[in-house]
Amino acid sequence: MRPVAQLLHNKFVVVLGDSIQRSAYKDLVLILQRDAFLSFNQLKNKGEVSFEQDCLVEGGRFGQMNNGTAYKEVRQYRTDHHLIRFYFVTQVFSRYMDSILADFEQGIKPDLVIVNSCVWDISRYSREWASEYKENLKKFFMKLKTILPEESLVVWNMTMPLGKKILGGFLVPEVEHVGPLLRFDVIEANYFGATLANKFGFDVLDLHFQFRFSLHYRMKDGVHWNAIAHRKITCLLLEHVAQAWGVELPNLDQIKADNRPPLPENHSWQTATSSAPARHPGSTPYRNQSCLHPPVMSTIHYNNGPVVQGQRMVNGFRSKLCHDDLPPHMTAGYPSFGKETFYRGANNSAAAPNWPVNNLKQKRRKPYTRERLHPYKY
Repeated sequence: MRPVAQLLHNKFVVVLGDSIQRSAYKDLVLILQRDAFLSFNQLKNKGEVSFEQDCLVEGGRFGQMNNGTAYKEVRQYRTDHHLIRFYFVTQVFSRYMDSILADFEQGIKPDLVIVNSCVWDISRYSREWASEYKENLKKFFMKLKTILPEESLVVWNMTMPLGKKILGGFLVPEVEHVGPLLRFDVIEANYFGATLANKFGFDVLDLHFQFRFSLHYRMKDGVHWNAIAHRKITCLLLEHVAQAWGVELPNLDQIKADNRPPLPENHSWQTATSSAPARHPGSTPYRNQSCLHPPVMSTIHYNNGPVVQGQRMVNGFRSKLCHDDLPPHMTAGYPSFGKETFYRGANNSAAAPNWPVNNLKQKRRKPYTRERLHPYKY
Protein backbone atom coordinates (compact mmCIF):
# COMPACT_ATOMS: atom_id res chain seq x y z
CA MET A 1 0.00 0.00 0.00
CA ARG A 2 1.29 3.49 -0.83
CA PRO A 3 2.41 5.54 2.20
CA VAL A 4 -0.27 8.23 1.78
CA ALA A 5 -3.07 5.69 1.48
CA GLN A 6 -1.67 3.81 4.45
CA LEU A 7 -1.44 6.91 6.63
CA LEU A 8 -5.03 7.95 5.86
CA HIS A 9 -6.47 4.42 5.83
CA ASN A 10 -9.96 4.44 7.37
CA LYS A 11 -9.60 8.11 8.25
CA PHE A 12 -12.10 10.91 7.74
CA VAL A 13 -10.28 14.06 6.59
CA VAL A 14 -11.96 17.47 6.40
CA VAL A 15 -10.44 20.47 4.61
CA LEU A 16 -11.94 23.88 5.37
CA GLY A 17 -11.02 27.14 3.69
CA ASP A 18 -10.65 29.15 0.52
CA SER A 19 -9.31 28.34 -2.95
CA ILE A 20 -5.81 27.58 -1.62
CA GLN A 21 -7.33 24.98 0.70
CA ARG A 22 -9.41 23.64 -2.20
CA SER A 23 -6.21 23.05 -4.18
CA ALA A 24 -4.70 21.33 -1.14
CA TYR A 25 -7.76 19.06 -1.06
CA LYS A 26 -7.42 18.35 -4.79
CA ASP A 27 -3.74 17.46 -4.51
CA LEU A 28 -4.50 15.10 -1.64
CA VAL A 29 -7.26 13.41 -3.65
CA LEU A 30 -4.96 13.10 -6.65
CA ILE A 31 -2.01 11.65 -4.75
CA LEU A 32 -4.23 8.99 -3.19
CA GLN A 33 -4.89 7.68 -6.69
CA ARG A 34 -1.75 8.13 -8.77
CA ASP A 35 1.65 9.83 -9.05
CA ALA A 36 0.87 13.06 -10.86
CA PHE A 37 0.75 16.81 -10.46
CA LEU A 38 -2.38 18.91 -10.68
CA SER A 39 -2.81 20.46 -14.10
CA PHE A 40 -3.27 24.18 -14.62
CA ASN A 41 -6.98 23.71 -15.38
CA GLN A 42 -7.48 21.57 -12.28
CA LEU A 43 -5.92 24.29 -10.14
CA LYS A 44 -7.95 27.02 -11.82
CA ASN A 45 -11.36 25.34 -11.95
CA LYS A 46 -13.86 25.65 -9.15
CA GLY A 47 -17.26 24.16 -8.54
CA GLU A 48 -16.88 21.42 -11.17
CA VAL A 49 -19.28 18.48 -10.89
CA SER A 50 -16.46 15.94 -10.62
CA PHE A 51 -12.71 16.05 -10.08
CA GLU A 52 -10.62 12.86 -10.18
CA GLN A 53 -13.55 10.64 -9.15
CA ASP A 54 -14.74 12.92 -6.38
CA CYS A 55 -18.19 14.51 -6.46
CA LEU A 56 -19.70 17.92 -5.92
CA VAL A 57 -22.10 17.56 -3.03
CA GLU A 58 -23.54 21.04 -2.82
CA GLY A 59 -23.01 24.52 -4.22
CA GLY A 60 -20.55 25.12 -7.04
CA ARG A 61 -22.16 24.50 -10.42
CA PHE A 62 -25.27 23.23 -8.67
CA GLY A 63 -25.83 26.80 -7.52
CA GLN A 64 -24.69 30.26 -8.59
CA MET A 65 -21.05 30.66 -9.63
CA ASN A 66 -19.70 33.96 -8.32
CA ASN A 67 -16.98 35.62 -6.26
CA GLY A 68 -19.31 36.68 -3.47
CA THR A 69 -19.06 35.87 0.21
CA ALA A 70 -22.18 33.72 -0.09
CA TYR A 71 -20.53 31.28 -2.55
CA LYS A 72 -20.69 27.68 -1.33
CA GLU A 73 -18.89 24.56 -2.52
CA VAL A 74 -18.82 21.18 -0.80
CA ARG A 75 -16.80 18.35 -2.38
CA GLN A 76 -16.18 14.77 -1.33
CA TYR A 77 -13.89 11.91 -2.31
CA ARG A 78 -14.93 8.51 -0.96
CA THR A 79 -13.59 5.00 -1.33
CA ASP A 80 -13.97 1.89 0.81
CA HIS A 81 -11.26 3.14 3.18
CA HIS A 82 -10.89 6.89 2.58
CA LEU A 83 -13.23 9.81 3.09
CA ILE A 84 -12.05 13.33 2.31
CA ARG A 85 -14.41 16.29 2.33
CA PHE A 86 -13.87 19.94 1.42
CA TYR A 87 -15.96 22.94 2.44
CA PHE A 88 -15.36 26.33 0.83
CA VAL A 89 -15.71 29.04 3.47
CA THR A 90 -15.16 32.79 3.32
CA GLN A 91 -15.29 33.50 7.05
CA VAL A 92 -13.77 31.55 9.90
CA PHE A 93 -17.00 31.69 11.91
CA SER A 94 -20.48 32.44 10.59
CA ARG A 95 -23.92 30.86 10.42
CA TYR A 96 -22.67 28.74 7.56
CA MET A 97 -19.62 27.54 9.49
CA ASP A 98 -21.88 26.84 12.45
CA SER A 99 -23.97 24.52 10.24
CA ILE A 100 -20.82 22.68 9.16
CA LEU A 101 -19.74 22.17 12.76
CA ALA A 102 -23.26 20.99 13.61
CA ASP A 103 -22.83 18.25 11.02
CA PHE A 104 -19.69 17.04 12.81
CA GLU A 105 -21.47 17.22 16.14
CA GLN A 106 -24.44 15.14 14.98
CA GLY A 107 -22.64 12.71 12.69
CA ILE A 108 -19.27 11.17 12.05
CA LYS A 109 -16.33 12.96 13.68
CA PRO A 110 -13.30 13.90 11.55
CA ASP A 111 -9.98 12.26 12.35
CA LEU A 112 -8.11 15.14 10.73
CA VAL A 113 -9.21 18.74 10.15
CA ILE A 114 -7.04 20.97 7.94
CA VAL A 115 -8.28 24.54 8.15
CA ASN A 116 -7.46 28.10 7.21
CA SER A 117 -9.59 31.18 6.75
CA CYS A 118 -7.93 34.54 6.47
CA VAL A 119 -7.77 36.44 3.18
CA TRP A 120 -11.54 36.76 2.75
CA ASP A 121 -12.00 37.57 6.45
CA ILE A 122 -9.63 40.52 6.39
CA SER A 123 -10.62 41.98 3.03
CA ARG A 124 -14.35 41.51 2.46
CA TYR A 125 -16.11 42.11 5.76
CA SER A 126 -14.66 45.17 7.47
CA ARG A 127 -12.01 47.82 7.01
CA GLU A 128 -11.20 47.48 10.71
CA TRP A 129 -11.05 43.70 10.52
CA ALA A 130 -8.73 42.78 13.39
CA SER A 131 -11.22 42.88 16.27
CA GLU A 132 -13.90 40.88 14.45
CA TYR A 133 -11.40 38.37 13.07
CA LYS A 134 -9.94 37.64 16.52
CA GLU A 135 -13.41 37.22 17.99
CA ASN A 136 -14.46 34.84 15.20
CA LEU A 137 -11.27 32.82 15.64
CA LYS A 138 -12.03 32.41 19.33
CA LYS A 139 -15.60 31.29 18.61
CA PHE A 140 -14.45 28.82 15.96
CA PHE A 141 -11.68 27.24 18.03
CA MET A 142 -13.86 27.09 21.13
CA LYS A 143 -16.68 25.28 19.31
CA LEU A 144 -14.24 22.98 17.53
CA LYS A 145 -12.68 22.12 20.88
CA THR A 146 -16.09 21.28 22.30
CA ILE A 147 -17.34 19.19 19.36
CA LEU A 148 -14.31 17.11 18.38
CA PRO A 149 -12.99 14.20 20.46
CA GLU A 150 -9.53 14.47 21.97
CA GLU A 151 -7.96 12.13 19.41
CA SER A 152 -8.99 14.30 16.44
CA LEU A 153 -6.08 16.22 14.96
CA VAL A 154 -6.65 19.84 13.93
CA VAL A 155 -4.00 21.60 11.83
CA TRP A 156 -4.28 25.35 11.31
CA ASN A 157 -2.52 26.32 8.07
CA MET A 158 -1.08 29.82 8.22
CA THR A 159 -1.79 31.88 5.11
CA MET A 160 0.88 31.88 2.42
CA PRO A 161 2.63 35.08 1.25
CA LEU A 162 0.63 37.34 -1.03
CA GLY A 163 2.05 39.38 -3.88
CA LYS A 164 2.40 43.14 -4.11
CA LYS A 165 -0.20 43.22 -6.88
CA ILE A 166 -3.30 41.04 -6.61
CA LEU A 167 -5.49 40.37 -9.63
CA GLY A 168 -9.12 39.25 -9.82
CA GLY A 169 -10.70 36.56 -7.70
CA PHE A 170 -11.85 37.54 -4.23
CA LEU A 171 -10.60 41.14 -4.61
CA VAL A 172 -13.74 42.59 -6.19
CA PRO A 173 -13.73 46.23 -7.41
CA GLU A 174 -15.30 47.50 -4.18
CA VAL A 175 -12.23 46.47 -2.16
CA GLU A 176 -9.44 46.80 -4.73
CA HIS A 177 -7.92 49.64 -2.70
CA VAL A 178 -6.90 47.22 0.09
CA GLY A 179 -4.83 45.08 -2.30
CA PRO A 180 -1.43 46.78 -1.90
CA LEU A 181 -1.49 46.44 1.90
CA LEU A 182 -3.10 43.03 2.11
CA ARG A 183 0.23 41.16 2.20
CA PHE A 184 1.08 43.01 5.42
CA ASP A 185 -2.37 42.42 6.91
CA VAL A 186 -1.89 38.69 6.28
CA ILE A 187 1.22 38.67 8.49
CA GLU A 188 -0.75 40.32 11.29
CA ALA A 189 -3.70 37.95 10.81
CA ASN A 190 -1.34 34.95 10.78
CA TYR A 191 -0.11 35.96 14.20
CA PHE A 192 -3.67 36.06 15.55
CA GLY A 193 -4.59 32.70 14.04
CA ALA A 194 -1.43 30.87 15.08
CA THR A 195 -1.46 32.26 18.61
CA LEU A 196 -5.10 31.36 19.23
CA ALA A 197 -4.80 27.93 17.62
CA ASN A 198 -1.86 27.20 19.89
CA LYS A 199 -3.76 28.51 22.92
CA PHE A 200 -6.63 26.11 22.24
CA GLY A 201 -4.26 23.18 21.84
CA PHE A 202 -4.39 22.83 18.05
CA ASP A 203 -1.43 22.32 15.72
CA VAL A 204 0.00 25.07 13.53
CA LEU A 205 1.70 24.67 10.16
CA ASP A 206 3.45 27.89 9.18
CA LEU A 207 3.18 27.89 5.39
CA HIS A 208 4.01 31.60 5.25
CA PHE A 209 7.42 30.84 6.75
CA GLN A 210 7.93 27.79 4.57
CA PHE A 211 7.28 29.58 1.28
CA ARG A 212 8.83 32.97 2.00
CA PHE A 213 11.77 32.18 -0.33
CA SER A 214 9.69 30.27 -2.91
CA LEU A 215 7.78 33.12 -4.49
CA HIS A 216 8.70 31.81 -7.94
CA TYR A 217 6.08 29.10 -7.31
CA ARG A 218 3.37 31.72 -6.91
CA MET A 219 1.10 32.37 -9.88
CA LYS A 220 0.72 35.68 -11.65
CA ASP A 221 -2.41 36.72 -9.78
CA GLY A 222 -0.34 37.15 -6.62
CA VAL A 223 -2.54 34.81 -4.57
CA HIS A 224 -2.56 31.26 -5.91
CA TRP A 225 0.31 28.78 -6.22
CA ASN A 226 1.33 26.23 -8.83
CA ALA A 227 1.30 22.43 -8.66
CA ILE A 228 4.86 22.15 -7.33
CA ALA A 229 3.99 24.34 -4.35
CA HIS A 230 0.86 22.35 -3.62
CA ARG A 231 2.76 19.08 -3.72
CA LYS A 232 5.19 20.54 -1.18
CA ILE A 233 2.23 21.61 0.98
CA THR A 234 0.88 18.05 0.81
CA CYS A 235 4.24 16.64 1.88
CA LEU A 236 4.47 19.08 4.79
CA LEU A 237 0.96 18.17 5.94
CA LEU A 238 1.59 14.43 5.68
CA GLU A 239 4.86 14.68 7.58
CA HIS A 240 3.14 16.70 10.27
CA VAL A 241 0.21 14.29 10.55
CA ALA A 242 2.45 11.21 10.59
CA GLN A 243 4.55 12.66 13.38
CA ALA A 244 1.46 13.64 15.37
CA TRP A 245 0.01 10.13 15.05
CA GLY A 246 3.31 8.41 15.81
CA VAL A 247 3.50 6.80 12.36
CA GLU A 248 6.74 6.34 10.42
CA LEU A 249 6.62 7.00 6.70
CA PRO A 250 9.92 5.68 5.36
CA ASN A 251 8.81 6.03 1.74
CA LEU A 252 7.49 9.58 1.92
CA ASP A 253 10.33 10.77 -0.32
CA GLN A 254 8.62 8.96 -3.19
CA ILE A 255 5.98 11.67 -3.38
CA LYS A 256 8.24 14.68 -2.93
CA ALA A 257 8.16 17.09 -5.83
CA ASP A 258 11.95 17.20 -6.00
CA ASN A 259 12.07 13.51 -6.92
CA ARG A 260 9.42 13.60 -9.61
CA PRO A 261 9.93 13.64 -13.39
CA PRO A 262 10.05 17.02 -15.16
CA LEU A 263 6.75 18.77 -15.73
CA PRO A 264 5.33 19.12 -19.25
CA GLU A 265 6.51 22.21 -21.05
CA ASN A 266 3.00 23.34 -21.99
CA HIS A 267 2.12 24.37 -18.42
CA SER A 268 2.12 28.16 -18.42
CA TRP A 269 2.40 28.35 -14.65
CA GLN A 270 5.92 26.93 -14.79
CA THR A 271 7.23 30.37 -15.67
CA ALA A 272 8.55 32.31 -12.69
CA THR A 273 5.98 34.88 -11.55
CA SER A 274 8.25 36.81 -9.23
CA SER A 275 11.48 38.68 -9.76
CA ALA A 276 12.80 37.28 -6.48
CA PRO A 277 15.37 34.54 -7.11
CA ALA A 278 15.31 31.21 -5.32
CA ARG A 279 17.30 31.74 -2.12
CA HIS A 280 18.17 28.09 -1.62
CA PRO A 281 18.78 26.48 -5.03
CA GLY A 282 19.29 22.74 -4.90
CA SER A 283 18.35 22.47 -1.24
CA THR A 284 15.23 21.17 0.45
CA PRO A 285 14.12 23.85 2.91
CA TYR A 286 10.60 22.39 3.20
CA ARG A 287 11.39 19.98 5.96
CA ASN A 288 9.03 19.18 8.79
CA GLN A 289 11.59 20.18 11.39
CA SER A 290 11.49 23.76 10.17
CA CYS A 291 7.72 24.01 10.04
CA LEU A 292 7.38 22.72 13.58
CA HIS A 293 9.64 25.39 15.05
CA PRO A 294 8.96 28.74 13.38
CA PRO A 295 10.42 31.79 15.09
CA VAL A 296 8.51 33.04 18.10
CA MET A 297 6.83 36.38 17.50
CA SER A 298 6.65 38.90 20.28
CA THR A 299 3.32 40.17 21.55
CA ILE A 300 2.29 43.36 19.78
CA HIS A 301 -0.85 45.43 20.16
CA TYR A 302 -1.84 45.42 16.52
CA ASN A 303 -5.21 47.09 16.22
CA ASN A 304 -4.80 50.62 17.44
CA GLY A 305 -7.62 51.93 15.28
CA PRO A 306 -11.29 52.23 16.22
CA VAL A 307 -12.90 48.99 17.28
CA VAL A 308 -15.84 47.67 15.27
CA GLN A 309 -18.60 46.51 17.58
CA GLY A 310 -21.36 44.07 16.75
CA GLN A 311 -22.60 44.28 13.17
CA ARG A 312 -21.83 47.98 12.68
CA MET A 313 -19.31 48.69 9.96
CA VAL A 314 -17.72 51.87 8.65
CA ASN A 315 -19.70 53.63 5.91
CA GLY A 316 -22.06 50.71 5.43
CA PHE A 317 -19.21 48.42 4.39
CA ARG A 318 -20.94 45.27 5.62
CA SER A 319 -24.23 45.96 3.87
CA LYS A 320 -22.47 46.21 0.52
CA LEU A 321 -19.95 43.40 0.73
CA CYS A 322 -21.09 40.89 3.32
CA HIS A 323 -23.89 38.38 2.81
CA ASP A 324 -24.30 35.74 5.50
CA ASP A 325 -27.65 34.35 4.41
CA LEU A 326 -28.06 30.64 4.96
CA PRO A 327 -30.25 28.80 2.44
CA PRO A 328 -33.30 27.14 4.07
CA HIS A 329 -32.25 23.63 3.03
CA MET A 330 -28.97 24.03 4.94
CA THR A 331 -30.31 25.07 8.32
CA ALA A 332 -30.24 21.48 9.59
CA GLY A 333 -26.59 21.00 8.65
CA TYR A 334 -25.11 18.75 6.02
CA PRO A 335 -26.06 15.07 5.97
CA SER A 336 -23.52 12.51 7.05
CA PHE A 337 -22.12 10.43 4.21
CA GLY A 338 -21.02 7.40 6.17
CA LYS A 339 -23.07 4.21 6.26
CA GLU A 340 -23.21 4.43 10.02
CA THR A 341 -23.13 7.41 12.32
CA PHE A 342 -20.38 7.52 14.91
CA TYR A 343 -21.21 9.26 18.16
CA ARG A 344 -18.51 10.04 20.65
CA GLY A 345 -18.81 11.90 23.90
CA ALA A 346 -18.32 15.62 23.28
CA ASN A 347 -16.21 17.67 25.61
CA ASN A 348 -18.61 20.16 27.15
CA SER A 349 -15.90 22.39 28.49
CA ALA A 350 -15.68 25.56 26.43
CA ALA A 351 -12.57 26.84 28.17
CA ALA A 352 -9.28 26.70 26.31
CA PRO A 353 -6.22 25.25 28.02
CA ASN A 354 -3.70 27.74 29.35
CA TRP A 355 -0.41 27.44 27.47
CA PRO A 356 2.38 29.27 29.31
CA VAL A 357 4.30 30.11 26.14
CA ASN A 358 3.36 30.52 22.52
CA ASN A 359 5.94 28.32 20.79
CA LEU A 360 3.71 27.49 17.79
CA LYS A 361 4.83 23.90 17.58
CA GLN A 362 3.24 20.51 17.28
CA LYS A 363 1.54 19.09 20.35
CA ARG A 364 2.80 15.80 21.74
CA ARG A 365 0.29 12.98 21.30
CA LYS A 366 -0.02 9.31 21.99
CA PRO A 367 0.28 7.05 18.93
CA TYR A 368 -2.95 7.00 16.98
CA THR A 369 -4.32 3.46 17.23
CA ARG A 370 -8.10 3.75 16.86
CA GLU A 371 -9.45 1.99 13.77
CA ARG A 372 -12.83 2.02 12.14
CA LEU A 373 -14.46 -1.34 11.50
CA HIS A 374 -16.66 -0.26 8.63
CA PRO A 375 -15.61 1.21 5.28
CA TYR A 376 -17.18 4.40 4.00
CA LYS A 377 -20.15 3.22 1.96
CA TYR A 378 -23.71 4.36 1.55
